[in-house]
Amino acid sequence: MDHDVDALLAARRQANELLPDCRLSVNDFVIKAAALALRRVPDVNVAWTENAIRRHHDVDIAVAVSTPQGLITPIVRGADRKSVRAICAEMRDLADRARGAGLKPAEFQGGGFTISNLGMAGVREFSAIINPPQACILAIGAAEPRPVVRDGALAVATLMTCTLSVDHRAVDGMLGAKFLAEFKRLVEAPFVLATAG
Repeated sequence: MDHDVDALLAARRQANELLPDCRLSVNDFVIKAAALALRRVPDVNVAWTENAIRRHHDVDIAVAVSTPQGLITPIVRGADRKSVRAICAEMRDLADRARGAGLKPAEFQGGGFTISNLGMAGVREFSAIINPPQACILAIGAAEPRPVVRDGALAVATLMTCTLSVDHRAVDGMLGAKFLAEFKRLVEAPFVLATAG
């Protein structure tokens, strides 16, 4: 699904100009939007086990981080209850320690949902592989100017393509689409993201 991120980029730019102590990234907003979407579509916040589908009560988002040793997924626990600025500070700390092999096992084991962002590498869209026993992973592509039609006229918008991979044993396609639609609403309403949590 394509997301118009012009408003999000403007909000990020303004926040970074006015509050330079923590430089917000697009990924910080993405984490917050995914967390709120999981809270609003809780049937996606699940894990597959051989005996049952386990429902998570907390919204713990694992985020793929590249390190010299390979990918690791540190977890922002309770991300739905945290501000975008708090997520920014926590992700910076987790990513720095991940690259230095300084994470404790509890900081990267578990999590109910994963985000993998290759936008900074210029990847437009991709499908990420689910981390079992999680049921979903969200792949984030690059935000780039593309032509769109608005009110019957050609315009240019900054679009970001996001692809949700789901384990259909726990989350079917329609439920995944419902989550993506909610995620899109939140990404395209950065004021909601900035004031929630």
